[in-house]
Amino acid sequence: MLILSRDTGERNHALFGDIGGFLRPRSLLVVNDTRVIPARLEGTKSTGGQVEILLVEKVSSDTSIESSGDASWREDWRALARGLGRQPLGARLRFAGDLEAEILGRGLRGEVELRFSGQGQAGLLACIEEIGSVPLPPYIEAARKRLGAVVRSADDKARYQTVFARQPGAVAAPTAGLHFTEELLSRLQTAGHEIARITLHVGPGTFRPVTTPDIEQHRLDAERYEVSEAAAHSLRQAQAQGRPIVAVGTTVVRTLETLARLGPLAAGSGSTRLFLAPGSEFRVVTDLVTNFHLPRSSLLMLVAAFAGRERVLEAYREAIERGYRFYSYGDAMFIRPGSVLS
Repeated sequence: MLILSRDTGERNHALFGDIGGFLRPRSLLVVNDTRVIPARLEGTKSTGGQVEILLVEKVSSDTSIESSGDASWREDWRALARGLGRQPLGARLRFAGDLEAEILGRGLRGEVELRFSGQGQAGLLACIEEIGSVPLPPYIEAARKRLGAVVRSADDKARYQTVFARQPGAVAAPTAGLHFTEELLSRLQTAGHEIARITLHVGPGTFRPVTTPDIEQHRLDAERYEVSEAAAHSLRQAQAQGRPIVAVGTTVVRTLETLARLGPLAAGSGSTRLFLAPGSEFRVVTDLVTNFHLPRSSLLMLVAAFAGRERVLEAYREAIERGYRFYSYGDAMFIRPGSVLS
């Protein structure tokens, strides 16, 4: 773990398990408890051709009980499709386990709206636990193909998930949280720090690079969030007491800063497209745990906004020199005010 002062640019290095020694007293750590779903489905079109679907967001759902007492469910999902070709609206796609979907609508960049249906009350998420796979970041998929690596889907389902993952709905993990273990969380709480849980369901847009010459023209995809009253109370209390608020990951930053732009911190749910870049104001978050991000990504721009562009670039150069690992399964950076040398 690289520790960076957002005030002075000072840097230090430690094992992530020793982060408690760098947290300021009575810090409030806010984690994202979203759970990655096995959102990638491989199926066939009515023509027999192959199609790949990436579920993005549930639009609506309905469960009904028939006169016989049998239950059935229906769910409409927004998704991305590869290999769909010219399939018309109303065409059906077939997946393993007798799962089928009807094409309700088509949009740009491979976007599609699908209607899934089945018997019972379990719903789509229960079906895809057996037949779906975890949609890993594109650079991991590319690296595995290049190296000829073979990793079972079951391995990814376990590894690409935080220990506090509870709420299913993400297609990518909030990877800063992957560094934490149950034992580390327990030690931090014993030391007097507090843990609060919020939810932001990470979408595929998190991997989309910033390509516009003017970064202010970049638009993020909307991502759904939910903040409970318990979490909001902890946040308000920490602010009132002047305690550090440590965001574990950029998804937490975006959720908390979205709430702050709506008014006093309060429980609520909604969606956010908040894009934080150099020049942005941070109204809630004082400290940040994050990974090392891809160039030209909105994630890197958020970190540069938080700690200063030149300080972050210097830290990245030092991380490269010292052999830090980057991206989702890589090493961590902890950014905080004040000196980081003691």
